This record gives sequence, C-alpha cells and structure tokens, in this order.
Amino acid sequence: MLITDIPALIARELSVKIHQVSAVIGLLDDGNTVPFISRYRKEATGELDETQVRTVEERLQYLKNFVKRQEEILTNIEEQGKLTPDLAAAIGAAQKLQELEDLYLPYKLKKRTRAQIAREKGLEPLAELILAQQNNPLSLEEIAASYINPETEIDSAATALAGANDIIAETINERADIRALMRKQIWQNAEISTELGVSEEEGKDFIIYKEYKEPVKRMPSHRILAINRGEKKAILKVHLLAPHDFNINMIKNRIISQPSQFSESIIQAVTDGYKRLLFPALEREIRTLLTENAEKQATRVFGLNLKQLLLQPPLADHTVMGLDPGYRTGCKVAVVNHTGTVLTTTTIYFTKSEAEKQQAAKVALKAIRDYGVTLIAIGNGTASYETEEFVAQLINDNSLPVHYLITNEAGASVYSASKLAKDELPDLDVSLRGAVSIARRVQDPLAELVKIDPKSIGVGQYQHDVNQKDLSNALDTVVESAVNHVGVELNTASIELLKHVSGINASVAKNIVAYRDTNGSFSSRRQLLKVPRLGQATFVQCAGFLRLKASENPFDNTPVHPESYDLAKTLLAKLGLSPDNLKTQQKALSSKIFVSKFRQGI
Repeated sequence: MLITDIPALIARELSVKIHQVSAVIGLLDDGNTVPFISRYRKEATGELDETQVRTVEERLQYLKNFVKRQEEILTNIEEQGKLTPDLAAAIGAAQKLQELEDLYLPYKLKKRTRAQIAREKGLEPLAELILAQQNNPLSLEEIAASYINPETEIDSAATALAGANDIIAETINERADIRALMRKQIWQNAEISTELGVSEEEGKDFIIYKEYKEPVKRMPSHRILAINRGEKKAILKVHLLAPHDFNINMIKNRIISQPSQFSESIIQAVTDGYKRLLFPALEREIRTLLTENAEKQATRVFGLNLKQLLLQPPLADHTVMGLDPGYRTGCKVAVVNHTGTVLTTTTIYFTKSEAEKQQAAKVALKAIRDYGVTLIAIGNGTASYETEEFVAQLINDNSLPVHYLITNEAGASVYSASKLAKDELPDLDVSLRGAVSIARRVQDPLAELVKIDPKSIGVGQYQHDVNQKDLSNALDTVVESAVNHVGVELNTASIELLKHVSGINASVAKNIVAYRDTNGSFSSRRQLLKVPRLGQATFVQCAGFLRLKASENPFDNTPVHPESYDLAKTLLAKLGLSPDNLKTQQKALSSKIFVSKFRQGI
C-alpha cells in the first residue's frame, strides 16, 4: 500500500467518493477539528456527517501507521539481504497489519530458539533437503549421519535429525499461508472452556463458568469480559479447545507433496511445530482478538449510554431542590436558582423516628417556600425510596405546586471531592456538594456532567475491564460531540464545558473565563479575539459553537458561523426577514426555516 492509496481505500470502506475523503484529509491536515469540518465545511466534504468524518480521521491515522510499518519491514528485510521481488510485492499488497506481521515473522529478530541453535550447528541444509522431499538413494539415517560433528555436539544421526526437525517446525510455523489457514480454522471451530480454579465458595461470583464451553465465534462481548475478569482474579482457568489432530493433518497435507522417505520426519516436525509453537501463538492471538473486539463493543455501548445522559433535555428556568439521600449521614439538601447559583444547603433526617421526620418536613417546607422551589431532584442512591416517599407526602400534605423526579446520581460523590468542586463551592462541605450536583444536572445535564470523569458516571457494567486509554479517548470523543452538537453559552459556561468546544483546549478555556471575570460578560463573538492565546485560527474553529443570548448581533446566538454573517443577512432578506426577527418568539418558526435553508446553502 502506498500513502497515495489511502484516500481510495477509505472511500471504498465508507462507500463515498475519493474527493470527499481527500477533502477531509486536507482539512484535518490544516488543523481543523472534526466538529468544525462536519458542520461548517459540508460544501467541501460533500455533506459527510460527523460519524463519517471521524471515521476518516481514525482510519487515516491507522493507515498512516500501517504504511510506516510496511516501510520499516521492507527496510529491515532489505538490510538482511533477503528481500526478493515476490516478497516485496506481497508486503506491498498486504491490507491488514496481521498479514504484514505474518510475512515479516521469518525475518524478525527473536530470542535464540532451538531452530536457531540447530542452524548454528550447520543443520539447515539437512532441513532443506528433507523439506524438498526429493527421492534419495540413501536412507534418511544415512543422510543425517553425514552431519555428525563432535565440534558442534552432533554425535549421532538422531541428534542431527532432531535439530533439522526443529528448523522445519519453526519454518512451517512461520509460513504466512499456514498461519492464515490455522487462524481461520481455529476461529471457526475452537471453543473457549472454563473451570473454577478455587473452591465453589470462593468462586461463587463466577459459578456459572464452573464447567463452561462456548464456540469462539459466537461469544458475546460481555461474556468475554466476564471470563477475562475471572481469569485475572485467578478464579477461573481458561482454555482454548481445538481439533488438534484435524488441524495437524491439514498442515501435513499442505507440506507433504508426495510420499517419500522424508514423510515421517516431516510429520513429526509438523506435529511438534503445531503443538509447541503455532497453536500457543494463535491461542494468545485469538484470545487477544476476542478481548479487543469485546472491548470495542463495550466501549461503543458506554459511548452510546454516555451520549444519552449528556443529551437529556434540560429542565431550564426552575429553582431546584437537590436531595442526596442517606441513612446514617442524613439527606443532604441544596437549593439552586435557575442559573445554578446555590441559595441554601442543609441536612435533614427522616428515616429513624416520626419526630425526626416532622422536623425534617418543617425544614424542607420552609426552604421550598422561602426560595420558590418548583422542582425537587432526588438522587437514586441509598435511601432513595424513603426519600421519594417523604417528598411525595410533603407535596401532598401541603398542596405544593412542586414536581419531583428521580435522577441518576452516579459520579456526584466523585465530583464532590474533586478540585473543581472545591474551586466552585469552596464554602460548602464535601457532603453537600453532591446535592448541588444533583440539582444542577437536572437543570442542564450536559453542563454539569462534563465536570465528572466519564468513567465515574456509571455508563457500563464492565467499564473497568476494558483498555482504560481507549475508553477515555472514546468517551472524550462522545463529550466533544455532545458539547458541540448543543452549543455553549459563552457567558455562563465553565472551564470544564468550554475545553470541549471545537478548537479550545484547557488553557484557552481558563483564559476565556479569566477574561470574562475581569472584563465582564462578552457582548459579541468577535470579542473572543481579545482573549490571550485565542487567535484567528482558534476563533474560526470555536466561534460557531459558542452562543451569546445578550449579544446585539442576533447571529451570535445561532449556529451561523461569523464567516457567513453577510450571506445569512442576504438569505434573511430573501425570506422577507431581518436579523432582529431572530430575537422574537413570534418569528421562531421563520428562524427555523432560515437556519434550515442556510444549512442547505440557499
């Protein structure tokens, strides 16, 4: 594969045109982000969506690394003086990394093996003679006897044959076609088998895998991860079962071209090479592949779950009472206004006695009335059921114009103890910060949940069993996608939210908030150019994803990019509208039509 082949290959995989992929690659090379390309450069990419653009980015990186590896392998083999035209062509035609590594295996530097020792003793010609399978008037033992050499510790024909067989075993093991054949055969016919390696009491969490078998090709991802966990804990013993005799016979039929005095020796070498070298290597490879596939599937599910959480519709304009339930430590209470500002906090107790419950009702009722609470958010953790009963009775007994809901509190405790929470809520005890988080995540799930490490939000059952780097990268991508899909209000966004906006890193996000704190609210998108380290290139990437409700320019509160304001004015005029119409509720439908037509390029 050549570097110039990459756009064509990706285009085939995505079923799109080469010029679309080439456009994306060019935009990425120029430093544009995926959200920016997918939203504001559709005319260049031919309307590729964010998923397609991100796939191009991922495949581009993989294929660049693949080409680099091809070049390294060709150079290494050439330096050994073993690069033939046929081998070079095979390496150049390889499409998968596994194919590439199979071709390179015979030339790869390795530890001193039995075959290498035999070669050092001068037995490679004997191995080649046996593999050639040409009839010889001498018997195999007579041929092998000619290699006896006390100086190399070859003291008998049997010793010479043993060494030659070691060379043959390794040679067959390293043949790319044999490895490909066995890889496919094992994948289609092998089974994973498990058994307990401890007592049933110690292994009770994995008792279903006490005596378990399942075909490799049908194993679902969650079962693979569960078995891996049991093996890692030394509770399960895991084996790969395969029809070994059948597999050995398949290899033998590939190697033995005709019956000869060498056939028995070749069969011995094939059997040894399969059991000692080939199957153990393919077992590790297939177990690794199973794990990688399971991790990819699990990570995909985690990403979908996280996106659903982040894109929950906000319940805006409510004064919210957040309740973080508990038994021994009580129920933590926080009231926040419609902008998320903390109005009051306290702790109430109502699970032990009626007197305690009555006192808690008085405290909660006073807070609801004093601060005009319109919505109560109850965390779904310990004592959630009792808290819901308490709130429902409180609303009913006092005919309160208040609604309540149960919200997922996963990650609230992690946020409470974080540096970010200490900086945001320095005067609050760590136990009360969780109640604030519960209240705020109802008002604006996206803005609040981005403050928490995605792995702490509880997005999947096996999230600690997958590759943590890959999981973090995937979940960060989901957060980036969600933030840029929704857009961010520039004058209220936190550093944690801003740093996920296209083109903005953590350092620039801090500078934006610092500038806002020093100079007051932003009055236009263009004012961003006054922020330190936020130059024109960054402005182009981020501006369209930032919103300004208070701006004098109505376009600053829309997805229209500043580079297209003049075009947008022209389009509005054709629709009989002006930018001011975007501010009025009466023209909301017209505004939607405008945005729709603008995105179509009309």
